[in-house]
Amino acid sequence: MSGSVPGPARNWTVGTAPGIFPFLGHGIDLVRRPLAFLESLPAHGDLVEIRLGPRRAWMACHPDLVHQVLADPETFDKGGPLYDRLRMLLGDGVGTCRHQDHRRQRRLLQPGFRKARVADQVQLMGEEVESVCGGWRDGQAVDVSATMMDLSTRVISRLLFSDSLDAATAAEMRGCLATVVRGMFVRTVMPVDALFRVPTPANRRYRHASDRLRAIVDAAVAERRRGAARDDRDDLLGTLLAAARGEGGEKPITDQEVHGQVITLMFAGAESTALCLSSVFELVGRHPEEEGRLHSEVDAVLASGRPPGPDELPRLVHTRSVLTETLRHRPPGWLFTRVATKETELAGHRLPRGATVVFSPYLLHHDPTLFPGPDRFLPGRWLPGQAVVRPGAMIPFGAGRRKCIGETLALTEALVAVAFLTRHWRLRHLPGYQERLRPAASLGPRGLVMTCEQRVRSTAGTAAVPAVHDSRTAGGDDVHDA
Repeated sequence: MSGSVPGPARNWTVGTAPGIFPFLGHGIDLVRRPLAFLESLPAHGDLVEIRLGPRRAWMACHPDLVHQVLADPETFDKGGPLYDRLRMLLGDGVGTCRHQDHRRQRRLLQPGFRKARVADQVQLMGEEVESVCGGWRDGQAVDVSATMMDLSTRVISRLLFSDSLDAATAAEMRGCLATVVRGMFVRTVMPVDALFRVPTPANRRYRHASDRLRAIVDAAVAERRRGAARDDRDDLLGTLLAAARGEGGEKPITDQEVHGQVITLMFAGAESTALCLSSVFELVGRHPEEEGRLHSEVDAVLASGRPPGPDELPRLVHTRSVLTETLRHRPPGWLFTRVATKETELAGHRLPRGATVVFSPYLLHHDPTLFPGPDRFLPGRWLPGQAVVRPGAMIPFGAGRRKCIGETLALTEALVAVAFLTRHWRLRHLPGYQERLRPAASLGPRGLVMTCEQRVRSTAGTAAVPAVHDSRTAGGDDVHDA
């Protein structure tokens, strides 16, 4: 979307979503049937008023309105209930800070995320992919969700700290992240603090997980500081600590900023990538034709059986299209909020200062006028020579000046993982498998278990496992781990 221009002026429609519950607003619908609720909103207008708890908010349902919001971060700053909750956990890191701090923070971190730097890290990614599947055995049931979280945690911890977290700490971090993302979603759609001060088991789990995540990061930073005089590791933590010492002629950053950046990068780098990878294998496992095309490509490109290097990555054209279609079909970041910093206008409707604006990549990605057959998994729509997607319609990493700094890193890591794993293994769904998404602060399969079958040569034409997909009912019926 960055740099795109909205279409010609039009007569916008503004409406209100029905079914407001006293005190809870539309929180019940968003928790029980979040995707179905989102997909119902365009019928009520291009801009639709909803209630997050007792708070009024406006959902931008049209891509031109989303473009207007993302292209003007001074007016529509990161804020609202989602970022209020994230700041409590992450502090003011590059992903959550206010507009006035963003340029300085992004400039500090940008060297670590440039394409040339990411290319240098491809070998590291390959090493970790080989490691996580090194113990797999033919016919074994594999917890794909846990394995992908293990992989992404290993990679981001090495990029941050140069060496992986020990196994026990990494396992604890995975569990804490899972608890936090579930609880954060409920706190976003029903931002009523009194509900979450009650010492229920779920609230206690959320507080404990939040505290432990901060403690793990604090311990890693403290350990590095103790050895700073003899430590010359070239990693992101080293960059941050150098900035805290005022090296490079910049104003020193605070210890609080160091901790905020580290936990932000750990949180974002692990969860979203893991869910994207889990979604790839879940979707490919239900589409044998796409699986066959994927196998044919990785067999040809990775003839040696080794993980792909920088020279092989550009040749993985179909593999990349599978990733892109997965991000369209099931974007990990599926719901976001912004806050108006001044009185403004959106869709011809006046919004007061402090108004919450909501937008959903999932909703845009499933608009049939933007993506024909939106519920179908069609990687071919992204192959060279296919129809050009309308600017502003595809935003899995956001857009504009606040676009995710880790986009290149995440896509490269995912490409390495998918290519290597599918070169050696076929992941099959268990008999009777049914897709049942339960969105939280991020979207993707959790608790996905599949059977791994070792591949010895390229195969195609395998039978599909019967599966049910209905995005309008995905999400389950109950509130879990609030």
